[in-house]
Amino acid sequence: MNNQLKAILSKAKLNLAILGTIVLIAILGKLIYPEITHDIFETADKLVGDLILVFVAITLGAFIPHFKLVVLGSVGAFLAAALAIQMGVFNDLTIDYLFAVLLVVLGFASIANLYRHYRDLRF
Repeated sequence: MNNQLKAILSKAKLNLAILGTIVLIAILGKLIYPEITHDIFETADKLVGDLILVFVAITLGAFIPHFKLVVLGSVGAFLAAALAIQMGVFNDLTIDYLFAVLLVVLGFASIANLYRHYRDLRF
């Protein structure tokens, strides 16, 4: 394998792990809870039309040099908001919607960060 390709793949391990986890969630969700999984991914599909969310996710993935911070911040924000939902702070927000937002943000941020590493590859 090309040394350049090895370097790119080593940089992109976290990105590929996140994208693989999203696919795994979709597959396992369809097998275990198909109704909830369908609702979450349908909501995520609608959120892709919200361009501000997509632009923020792409900006996070492309311009923050330490992608681990993006992942930890996104998951941390999800956990804090989920806790606030359980405490009754947010009445109109559901955890399913929040999880869909997390999937969209992590997915687009991972793709943008992967592209940042991929564009260095020269054949």
